[in-house]
Amino acid sequence: MSRRIALVTGGTGGIGTAICNSLNASGYSVVANYFPPEKDQAESWLAEQRKNNEFFYIAAADVTDIDSCAEMISGIEKDLGPVDVLVNCAGITRDKTLKRMTAEQWNAVINTNLNSAFNVTRQVIEGMLDRGFGRIINISSVNGQRGQFGQANYSAAKAGLHGFTMAVAQETAAKGITVNTVSPGYVETAMTSAMPEDVLKAIIGGIPMGRMGKPEEIADVVSWLAQESTAYVTGANIPVNGGLFISA
Repeated sequence: MSRRIALVTGGTGGIGTAICNSLNASGYSVVANYFPPEKDQAESWLAEQRKNNEFFYIAAADVTDIDSCAEMISGIEKDLGPVDVLVNCAGITRDKTLKRMTAEQWNAVINTNLNSAFNVTRQVIEGMLDRGFGRIINISSVNGQRGQFGQANYSAAKAGLHGFTMAVAQETAAKGITVNTVSPGYVETAMTSAMPEDVLKAIIGGIPMGRMGKPEEIADVVSWLAQESTAYVTGANIPVNGGLFISA
């Protein structure tokens, strides 16, 4: 039986890499999307992943550009086959308080973190509907649920992702497609490890579990949602935040 294809946008990042590895271990052929100017880093990433498994691939696209996304999906379908699992994981931050935030900083985050989900999902949704199977998993954030000082752009984009999830889940539920959100809290990545020690201590001090999450803990939830056996789970927002934010 041939492997299903999973595409992870921003797949060469810290959380993205963990998601790619987890999906691959679950039996998927995994395509990691990367930003075109980062080709050298992406090729190094691919060489590292293929030391253990051959079913890894990379695909370039600027996820803020719908034509670039269309070209990427067309290439994947031609070379590997249709995308059955899509993980919208691409994201950036441009933190500033609103009174200091520029339109460029606002638009960069909205385009990369939210508009990208439309740009990529739009390319695969018709094929999923035609085949009667699909898994779409949007990576949001605890700060999309509770807001965060200095992150009006990021919080808005991540909250918008779950609105997107709920709408598309309703549109596709009768056709064998599930659409869900995973909302991580603070996770151990290269970005968080570069924070000043006093900032890290303050963050960890506010987490009931007393530690940051591991990328693999996010990835395992994504892989669970990608399974055929989770066909009755759709429109959900699953928090993975160590108790940092708890809601009914």
